Order: sequence, then C-alpha cells, then structure tokens
Amino acid sequence: MVSLALLSAAGARAQIQEGPPSWAYPVNPPNFQRTPDDGTIRHVPDSAAGFTLTQVRDLFAAPDWHPDDHPPMPDIVARGRKPEVFACGVCHRADGPGGPENASLFGLSAEYIIQQTAEFKTGLRTNSVPRVATDLMIKLSKAVTDQELAEAAAYFASIKPRSNIVVVEAEAVPKTQVRDLFLAPLDGAEKEPIGQRIIEIPENVEHFVSRDSRARFIAYVPVGSVQKGPTLATNSDPRVQCGTCHGADLSGTAIAPGLASRSPTYMFRQLYDFKSGARKGANSELMKPVVENLGVDDMIALVAFSASLKQ
Repeated sequence: MVSLALLSAAGARAQIQEGPPSWAYPVNPPNFQRTPDDGTIRHVPDSAAGFTLTQVRDLFAAPDWHPDDHPPMPDIVARGRKPEVFACGVCHRADGPGGPENASLFGLSAEYIIQQTAEFKTGLRTNSVPRVATDLMIKLSKAVTDQELAEAAAYFASIKPRSNIVVVEAEAVPKTQVRDLFLAPLDGAEKEPIGQRIIEIPENVEHFVSRDSRARFIAYVPVGSVQKGPTLATNSDPRVQCGTCHGADLSGTAIAPGLASRSPTYMFRQLYDFKSGARKGANSELMKPVVENLGVDDMIALVAFSASLKQ
C-alpha cells in the first residue's frame, strides 16, 4: 500500500510538472477573430428581449433576457462603472450562472463572494496559466468600492441556485475548437477519443454567446469518472474528505462553498490551481492536503462526480 501511495504521489507530481492541461485552460488561438456584428437582432427561447452581437459584448451592459428570474439588478451588476468596473452580470450573466470560463455564483454566500474578490485584489488568487477572465476580475477587484461589492454580493447570494449542466460519460466526444475562451463543437458530427479530458460545451452555442442566463451545458467525462468520484471524496484520511468542509452532499456549509452541479471544467481549474500554488488565500491551507497527491485523472473524477449532483 505504501509503494502504491508513493507511485500515486510521484505520478501526481509528474502531471503538474508537465503543465496545466489545455482543455481546462482554453486559450484563443493566435489568429482568433471574433465574428463581426451584422446587425441581426439575436433572440433566445422564452424571452421577448432582443440584442445585437455588439450589445451582448458590451462589458458595461448586462443582457437581461429573463428579468422575472431574479430580483432587480443593482447598477453595479447591470451596468458597472466605467472605465474599470465592468458589469458583473456580463461575465457571470444576469443572475449568476456563469459558464465554464468563469465562476457560477449560484449558492455562494455574500461573505464568500467578498472574500474571493479581495483575494483577486491582493494577488492571492491567480491561475496556473494567464487567463483573460482572471485578468478582468483582478482589474475589477482593484477598482470596485466596498459598497458596490457588498451590493453585488448580496444580490447574487439572494438568488436560488439551479442546475444547468448534464454530465455524460463517454469514450468519444465531439471535436471542438476554442471559441472566445470556451470550447465549442466543430461543425459536423465528427468525434474523437475523450482521453484524459473533460469536454464541456454549451447545448446551444449561440444562446451562450448571447449570454442567456438559462443556457445549459453538456460535460463529457471519461467512462467511470462519476463512479470513481465518491470513493475519492470520502477518502479514509479525514484531511481529504470533501464533505468535512463542503457538507455531506457537497451543497456547502458555513465555512466552504457548495460544489454540487458546478462546471467541472471550472472546478478542475480550482483543484489544479490549489495544487500548483497559484491559488492561495483563506482556504488554501485546508485544500493543500486534499490536492497534493491528486493526479489529473483523480481531479477529473472528483469534479465529474460533484457536477453530477443536483443543486
């Protein structure tokens, strides 16, 4: 058993030394160009609203497709404050579901949201590789006022969480490309082996591009991942039992956020960033013994399992 543990630890260290997996940290290709706006009014299901592509890309105007889904947005969420405080509802969507490229704010307490923003501001929270989404968050965190942050945090904390992701175990997955920091399927039905990856894509790419807060996702994970996850999450070592801090059903406690039904790509990055030392802060000391011997396949299994749980 000792030799197996040593081999596992050595394998985990080797995987970190090889660098962060590209599927978890999508980067736009050097020749990437955004689709030009042709002026067409975009629509999404069950909404009377309409926006152009330029409007949904405006960092100071959050598209509100479903205003009845949430309380009135504070100004800082709906419009931000020029020139440096972007509207929170643009990246995280009007009521907070986010996407694979950033955090879902569903189910997070106001205190936790404020704490994490402070850690972006002080440099305690970064990524294992540079990311545009993180750079924008760091820039915002340095300019937002305490009052603005408190209003945004209270707003997002007041919204009832909902599940917006389906986890599918698969041996083959659609071929994808990076489209503006997230994975999107290529045209056609061509597939490829999943390998040691999570392939998380919107059910409807254009609805997600339009920042529809009801957009849903499919997360393809390796076969057996969901079943392997609970074994890792309930490790016999009490230091690495996820439920100790995050609750028996991973729905969160007073000291740690809920993990259930969150983007597995996003959650994988958090585990990897804790392991690499890129993410520090108030919870890092608690997370270190959890992640230090995890390999990439272990992290995939853990987040596949947590994403499969319902809010």
